[in-house]
Amino acid sequence: MEQKTVLSGIQPTGKLHLGRYFGAIQNWVKLQPEYHCIYSIVNYHAMTMPYQIKDLVPATWELAFDLIACGLKPENLFIQSLVPEHAELFWVFNTMTGYGELKKMTQFKDKSTQVNERGKDEVISSGLYTYPVLQAADILIYRAHYVPVGKDQEQHLELTRNIAQRFNFLTGKDFFELPEPLFTEVPKVMSTADPTRKMSASQGEKHHIDLFATPERITKQIKSAVTDAGDTHQGHMSPGVENLFRLLKASERADDYHQLMESFDQGKLQYGHLKEVVARALIEMTEPIRQRKQTIIIDKKRVKEQIRASSAEMRQRAQKTSHEVKELVGLLNVRF
Repeated sequence: MEQKTVLSGIQPTGKLHLGRYFGAIQNWVKLQPEYHCIYSIVNYHAMTMPYQIKDLVPATWELAFDLIACGLKPENLFIQSLVPEHAELFWVFNTMTGYGELKKMTQFKDKSTQVNERGKDEVISSGLYTYPVLQAADILIYRAHYVPVGKDQEQHLELTRNIAQRFNFLTGKDFFELPEPLFTEVPKVMSTADPTRKMSASQGEKHHIDLFATPERITKQIKSAVTDAGDTHQGHMSPGVENLFRLLKASERADDYHQLMESFDQGKLQYGHLKEVVARALIEMTEPIRQRKQTIIIDKKRVKEQIRASSAEMRQRAQKTSHEVKELVGLLNVRF
């Protein structure tokens, strides 16, 4: 039986912290044995927010090394800009997407607010407004069956399905399959310094835990985690304590999690002990990843060649779709 295709992407912006790892990458690794997985470093998307041009290339390669260290297979990973057909299909889809549809996208409002907060010299780009259409091209160009999404991204996948349906209607062919969301349990990891906010590198060092941080750094950040004042005897779990339990569960330490949860239920939980267990769990979980990263850095030239090769293979697949799309919409085409 042919494996179904799963596709997802990640921007080369900011450090790879525990929030991003637990929120997506850990799940991507687990999906690889069951599905034909395609994972993209979406550096076109990274351009929609203010960025330093000189930093984009090194950030792209650094993320590639990090993802492989996490357990993604090099043959499943490619770099978006090495497949320019994404941008071609984006334009075709752009002409089929309504202004009103994009106006409803909640993430544009959120991200444009972030740009405004950076200062008056920053520009809210039109790319930030239209990037959901590029996202649709990313998915549909490979005929993906499933897209791993959280609830906050469901709106974008629905737009992708709408674009696919509209293309099929306008061309009179069932050309694009409608991708389905692949919902999985995704922990919403919060900042240990402010557990009311999501873990984010853009908020500063104390608001995220680098996946490749030293054991000493991880221990320091967990020990300084905000726990808030809460009456454990009445079963009230503060946001800070809840976040520590969330980190422990995501680290797949089921025995520790259940034992400490039982202590909490009995009103016997000691915050200091909880932090020690969480720090140890995170250190043990990240140690193999740090070791693999060191090995990759030693041989990074070979790893880059692997990524370029997988990107070239993905481009051949994308070119086939692009060629067929152009014929269907009446564009002159380059013959293979």
